[in-house]
Amino acid sequence: MDLDWLKDFLALAELKSFSRAADMRNVTQPAFSRRIRALEDWVGTPLFVRGAQGACLTPAGNHFQPLAADMIRGLDRARRDTRAVGEKDTIALSIAATHALSFTFFPGWIRRHMRFEALGTLNLISDSMEACEQIMLGGEVHFLLCHYHAEAPTRFEPNRFQSVQVGDDVLVPVCAPDADGRPAWPLPGAPEQPTRLLAYSQASGLGRILTAHQAVRTEAVHSKTGFTSHLAATLMTMAREGHGVAWLPRTLAEEDLSRGRLVRAGPEQFDIPIEIRLFRSPDCRNHAADELWSHLSDIRAGGPPP
Repeated sequence: MDLDWLKDFLALAELKSFSRAADMRNVTQPAFSRRIRALEDWVGTPLFVRGAQGACLTPAGNHFQPLAADMIRGLDRARRDTRAVGEKDTIALSIAATHALSFTFFPGWIRRHMRFEALGTLNLISDSMEACEQIMLGGEVHFLLCHYHAEAPTRFEPNRFQSVQVGDDVLVPVCAPDADGRPAWPLPGAPEQPTRLLAYSQASGLGRILTAHQAVRTEAVHSKTGFTSHLAATLMTMAREGHGVAWLPRTLAEEDLSRGRLVRAGPEQFDIPIEIRLFRSPDCRNHAADELWSHLSDIRAGGPPP
């Protein structure tokens, strides 16, 4: 039995779609289907009912789901604990961070809060929010650094995953300027001439935030999606080259805005205030992680976000 089969099983149980689950697991759909079938052969009974609408768990699959999650956590914990014994002379800290924060916020933030000579090895994993969640849920890192909005759901239950706000940001709609310095793709657009939207994919945490906020937005925005990516940096490049409007973190777009390569596509009523938040793993702990968490908690108790 392959550990990847269990991870495949949990992905399919959550997404209920072979194609989406295969994308999440970074394998082709035929290979993913073969691995699910191999797991069912190993267990000895079907775990999913296949249909036109996707895949649903059988009663046996429902029974197996929490057991599979427990097995993965147990094996990950055994691996981490064993590795920690072998690396007891090295203090290591592992942090997953979304792409945008890895480039802009993380370097200065970690320098302010950790002494590298005492820290030892620091491992930063930069990926999409969806991938970072998978890494965090697998207990592979001590912390996850990401953008956060109360209206957008995460996969972290508050009773298991502690978190602390470590900064502020804002999603700002931006686009390239026209010849007169005005926005080439102004908001709110018009029904007869919708603004071209440079959108985030489902794997993006910023995309979740934007979708959740727009669901309760009262202002009418007339837009049509013209391009999709999970990378804010890619959307920024596309916006800079005049392909449409993108909601970008101000921490990422600041320099382009100050140099006039990008301009606001609309007034501040279209801005979305967001937090920069650090989530702590309940399964991956060591002295360096405890030290950082205690330091941030002390700062948080005494004043504004660190």
